[in-house]
Amino acid sequence: MRIVALTFGTEGDTRPMLALCRGLLDAGHDVIVLAERSGEAFAAALGAPFTSLAGDMAAEMEAAGLDLLPRGDDVTRVARALSDIATRHTKDWMRAALAHARGADAILCAGLAIYVGLSCAEALRIMPIGIALQPMMPTRAFASPLLPPHRLPNFVNRASHRLVLAMMWRAFRGAINDARRDVAQQSPRRSQWDGYPILFGMSPTLVPRPPDWPDRYTITGDWWLREETYAADLRLGAFLAEGDAPIYVGFGSMTGFDRERLLASVLDALDGRRALLSGGWSRFGEAALASNVLRIGHVPHAWLLPRVRLAVHHGGAGTTHAAAHAGVPSVVVPFAADQFFWADRLHALGVAPARLAYRDVTAVALRERMDAASGERMSERAREISGAMDDERGVANAVARIEALLLPA
Repeated sequence: MRIVALTFGTEGDTRPMLALCRGLLDAGHDVIVLAERSGEAFAAALGAPFTSLAGDMAAEMEAAGLDLLPRGDDVTRVARALSDIATRHTKDWMRAALAHARGADAILCAGLAIYVGLSCAEALRIMPIGIALQPMMPTRAFASPLLPPHRLPNFVNRASHRLVLAMMWRAFRGAINDARRDVAQQSPRRSQWDGYPILFGMSPTLVPRPPDWPDRYTITGDWWLREETYAADLRLGAFLAEGDAPIYVGFGSMTGFDRERLLASVLDALDGRRALLSGGWSRFGEAALASNVLRIGHVPHAWLLPRVRLAVHHGGAGTTHAAAHAGVPSVVVPFAADQFFWADRLHALGVAPARLAYRDVTAVALRERMDAASGERMSERAREISGAMDDERGVANAVARIEALLLPA
């Protein structure tokens, strides 16, 4: 089979797609990934064919970050900021996708480019397969992950998903229809797509399959590399070897926040404990640090997190799954969007204290949660969850599902 994988987003969006495509390549299929430029190095390491799409997610999130953070759980503001990024590049993405997908059997559509992928599949008369890392489709089991985290009646839960999907479509619709007209010579799309299969690259241990989802929705397990190899630099290797397992602190692709205020709170909360500070896209932790704290650049979570005692993070889907796989408790400081959902999931499973939203961070509140996450009960529960996730085979399950959709019986 010949497959085009199309996504645009943060590294948390791109890396799982690349892991999935490595699985498809290993199964003998012809695959190319079209994604944001930051995925290029990881694609090269995996040996996955890769083409960079127009746009720089880190720079554009930095520019939009100050608009997001004051009310990070406001879905309208999130949708507007993301659609602004997509609007600048939709036509370029559609040109690239059409050029690569002619003669393909399917397009895997994800991230900010999902509507582009669906339009291209429609134009080329090939199968679209949706790719999602969050449970975004309607269900009575829980509310939309992009809504503010309030408990709702079951009948309202389903409506909340439809509301969010409608808001996202409304935000992206103008740019998509302009590109359909000018690039693909398609008529305008008046309504969202429906009826196509979707693969959810997330753990059923963290999110059990909602009983009211149709058969075309498949939770496969998350897509990560179990045998990711990495050679630590001398400073990191020495730091890990010279004392107890440290605390990991990193906020991934979050940008636009007050780095100095958050750093001061983190260092005070550590109270002399050993820690690794990951800079991420925000360059967090650029300051003179005491000997018990080491600032690190990008280190694969699959390698690093099993070597720490707990992880303080923003609650992105990728980091959430990586910490759970590693068998370490989390302290989640959500900033926006689905991060509140993942924070509450980890708390409900007993592997994280109650979430501490970025705007509410103080040294005292953060220290209390670090202390709670360091306890033996939460550590034991984290190991149990890790063991359950070890039985999942997300990439293999996703490859098998794609083959079942595309190959004749």
